[in-house]
Amino acid sequence: MVVVDDERRMVELVSSYLGDLGMDTTGCYDGLSALEAVRGADVDALVLDLMLPGMSGLEVCRTLRREGNDVPVLMLTARGAVPERVAGLEAGADDYLVKPFALEELAARVRAILRRREPAEDHRLVAGDVVLDPLEQRVWIGGTECPLARREFAMLAALMENQGRVVSRARLFDEVWEDVDIRSNAIDVHMSRLRARLEASADVTVTTLRGTGYRLDVTALSS
Repeated sequence: MVVVDDERRMVELVSSYLGDLGMDTTGCYDGLSALEAVRGADVDALVLDLMLPGMSGLEVCRTLRREGNDVPVLMLTARGAVPERVAGLEAGADDYLVKPFALEELAARVRAILRRREPAEDHRLVAGDVVLDPLEQRVWIGGTECPLARREFAMLAALMENQGRVVSRARLFDEVWEDVDIRSNAIDVHMSRLRARLEASADVTVTTLRGTGYRLDVTALSS
């Protein structure tokens, strides 16, 4: 991570605090050196002051974005006016923080922009040859996309989140059928349909534990 500010003490404070949290940092004190530091290494994030000698933080951010560099940028500014915040975001910054700020808030905002830039695949649930993407609401079974009804999707997600562990019928009702009487056989009907879909999987089965619930098991590992 690169921390940039023309005040050396500010760079030292921020770098020391982030370092205590396990983040490796490089300090810079002007725009040009910041630009070179980001270009020359695999950088997780850039904490960038707006007002810098030689090249402003806005110019640094715009240059990186023009070059196709999508490093997450947290812009620091002593100016709290809306136009300044808008200018930073339009230049390509992911977030901004107005000085003076608490170091705890800076760290929280850094974590937040890092999470936002995580690839969508990191959010996917995988069990053998079954892949479920909760963000896109899509499922692939044996490498082929398989459309599921809303409640079948929710049931499969609950089972995959707890693969190898029993998911009780009561929990499925609470999470999937909030408005349906617990005595309803709706869960059995939808589980039967879900099992039929999973027949296309070479790796995954759903086991019924009578009187308890269901467990998703991976019976083989996909190569």
